[in-house]
Amino acid sequence: MEALKSGSDVLFILLGGIMVLAMHSGFAFLELGTVRKKSQVNALVKILTDFSVSTLAYFFVGYSLAYGVNFFSGAETLLAKNGFELTKFFFLLTFAAAIPAIVSGGIAERARFYPQLAATFLIVAFIYPFFEGIAWNQAFGIQAWLKATYGEEFHDFAGSVVVHAMGGWIALPAVLLLGARYGRYTREGRVSAHPPSSIPFLALGAWILTVGWFGFNVMSAQTIDKISGLVAINSLMAMVGGTLVAMVAGRNDPGFVHNGPLAGLVAVCAGSDLMHPMGALVVGGVAGGLFVVMFTLTQNRWKIDDVLGVWPLHGLCGAWGGIAAGIFGSKALGGVGGVAFMPQLLMTGLAITIALVGSTLVYGLLKSTVGLRLDQEQEYSGADLSIHKITATPERETNW
Repeated sequence: MEALKSGSDVLFILLGGIMVLAMHSGFAFLELGTVRKKSQVNALVKILTDFSVSTLAYFFVGYSLAYGVNFFSGAETLLAKNGFELTKFFFLLTFAAAIPAIVSGGIAERARFYPQLAATFLIVAFIYPFFEGIAWNQAFGIQAWLKATYGEEFHDFAGSVVVHAMGGWIALPAVLLLGARYGRYTREGRVSAHPPSSIPFLALGAWILTVGWFGFNVMSAQTIDKISGLVAINSLMAMVGGTLVAMVAGRNDPGFVHNGPLAGLVAVCAGSDLMHPMGALVVGGVAGGLFVVMFTLTQNRWKIDDVLGVWPLHGLCGAWGGIAAGIFGSKALGGVGGVAFMPQLLMTGLAITIALVGSTLVYGLLKSTVGLRLDQEQEYSGADLSIHKITATPERETNW
């Protein structure tokens, strides 16, 4: 029976890892559809190479930093419990690699290729696992202090704060240090529209992410005996709430409609195992509205050229989700309990601080040494031609 259980756990978490790996194709197509045609190839290449660099960073440094586990022993040792520790690494790697995939959408169309890969390595090796270890592996005794002080630890079942808030707030300094795309904002203060190149690809990316998210959330149980149908239904209700509120607030704009479910799912990750489904519907709905309002403010009033809106979507909706778990997870609002408001608030604030400081150090260092940005002529030609020497539609080229 023990062998059967360990084998089942390996299969369970492996399927979760595969579903979240598939989500990375969703990141790619969401970015591909949102950017202009001259940056479509770059969007696809970035997500795949970022994932590969993230794997090396997390395998050799990050996973050990977060959990104190390394893989420098013989393969025979690694086979313990059917290789469960290896598949757990794979599953958590797909979470870690979401950080540069999130950042990629914010800095799209004007970032240099290799400096971003260097940033990916540093973020996934050091910054992300530093907070991951605090939140999910009791590092530095912070969780124990919260438990002793407030009666409960910080709770983040599937990464609203650990993954999404970290990703969104890491992206913000990168976007600010890069500056807006040339021509995005005129000297007179007007906003120049840069419409999505392909709504169908944008929608495909959103759908792939949405479907994969049920692996992201449900399989966060990590062993099959802890699986919960409540997580699945809460994810569904948050997705629906985010979609409908974004549809209304965004006045049927397809970009908002397809980012709405993602906002809801980002927010529900933390408390998806605790909330009542009606609470999850509210949390997702608030996130959908929050994304529309803050994306519009960011782009139009503050003139921050966050191309995919990753700071509002992941940074703000993730922070909301972490705090919301402390509200809607309580028994008073129909939740399971075992969560308190102050630990959620304090650790969300700590995550934001670590993300901002770490990102500013990494991207500031790269900007001052090798530079982050394509030059004006390269950006005008497009990231596809400038970096990859081919466009997504080569029939446009006169000498092909």
